[in-house]
Amino acid sequence: MTHRSPSARDPASVELACEFGPLRLQSPILAASGCFAYGQQFAAFTDLRALGGISTKGISPLPRHGNPLPRICETAGGMLNSIGLENVGVDAFLRDKLPFLRDLGVSVWVNFFGTDFPTYIDCARSLGNVPGIDVLELNISCPNIKHGGIEFGTVPEVAHRLTRACVEVSAAPIVVKLTPNAADNVAMADAVRQAGAMGVSLINTITGMAIDVRRRRPRIATTYGGLSGPAIKPIALRMVHQVATRFPDLPICGMGGILSGEDALEFLMAGARCVQVGTANFAEPGACPRITRELRALMAELDIARTADAVGGLHPWPPEAEMHDR
Repeated sequence: MTHRSPSARDPASVELACEFGPLRLQSPILAASGCFAYGQQFAAFTDLRALGGISTKGISPLPRHGNPLPRICETAGGMLNSIGLENVGVDAFLRDKLPFLRDLGVSVWVNFFGTDFPTYIDCARSLGNVPGIDVLELNISCPNIKHGGIEFGTVPEVAHRLTRACVEVSAAPIVVKLTPNAADNVAMADAVRQAGAMGVSLINTITGMAIDVRRRRPRIATTYGGLSGPAIKPIALRMVHQVATRFPDLPICGMGGILSGEDALEFLMAGARCVQVGTANFAEPGACPRITRELRALMAELDIARTADAVGGLHPWPPEAEMHDR
């Protein structure tokens, strides 16, 4: 027999639906960009309609073949990737991928990028005025392309100008995906907030490397790649909390090493309004629905009635009551 604490509630009574700016998501658990392809590939393995949303692979104006192989390797507590943003391009995405996503009934976030200002703006214009796209996730943070991403993602003034230019040509709201490799993520969040971004996604991968000592070679062809998975979760939580503390009204989508409902709840308590699950999908295609079930059960156990009640619910340390006892 399972025993619940007296304060626990029925999991069925927990309201997972949440607000992210003007959006209402049926769940705070989304599939992360780059880890869920275009959704179609996972349809045979999991119930896509149970998700809060899907963030697509990064889309560029023209198709990209990505980086040479090998471009992925497992590490302690995660993985390195240097895919190079391989994608089908705007036209093929709108023709072949978006209709499937639009019919799912979940929130559709289209991650996009360019290599310079004109290509970013062209992509925002092409994608941001199409029915069925709820959010454009502006990727200024990818560490494994040779042009554009790092500069756009680490210099506040550049990020501000780029965000403003994309906001001006898109009817869909812009959420900017920020890099953890910037010197000051609070300053970066402020720059894109002032430029008109509806929210931010935190964090993208952390630049890292791995070495095959027997062959004396890097384990991925580009030498450096993006580290993701549980190893980066403490860093991601810290950055989400810093931005949420400074800008409590700025919607944050948190991500970085989420493997369980408890991980997701940590991000919500740190100040995220929703989360994206990434690397976990490679090992477990049904990770997102499982994490959703775990989150619901944990919220019920802790007597948290709604997702909104968890957001920013972190108590200072030590608790005030303990201070009075000293």
